[in-house]
Amino acid sequence: MPTLFLGTHTPKLDDKGRMFLPAKFRERLGDGLVITRGQEHCLYVYTVAEFEKIATEMTSGTTTTSRDVRDYQRVFLSGASDEVPDKQGRLTIPPVLREYAGLSTECTVIGAGNRVEVWDTQTWNSYLEVAEPAFAQRSEEVVPGLI
Repeated sequence: MPTLFLGTHTPKLDDKGRMFLPAKFRERLGDGLVITRGQEHCLYVYTVAEFEKIATEMTSGTTTTSRDVRDYQRVFLSGASDEVPDKQGRLTIPPVLREYAGLSTECTVIGAGNRVEVWDTQTWNSYLEVAEPAFAQRSEEVVPGLI
């Protein structure tokens, strides 16, 4: 059964680039995880198994003759970092990923189904200002076959 991450949490990033994983995510990510660049300048955090599945599909089911495919693979995979939270449940976010996501002390961590997303809180709030009204007003199907 796949891992399902849900909810919104607001941990703080310390001076060493560490943050406490939300308690409800620790068991599923405690043995190891992969963190990488995500869309809208957030970070994606996957279980190792889920990341391996995505990376395999990304590299074996596509052609490298497409520049868009190569560009996406390069940015997504080159930013990936495998990490193991410490005994206190803290995750160290590498400097290149902190910079990409513009992370400051205030972070927002959301469950997004098969992944966790890490956002700078100000960026997340700005994103929600636009996305929530559009979500509330949506009347057509976005994900085929879902609703």
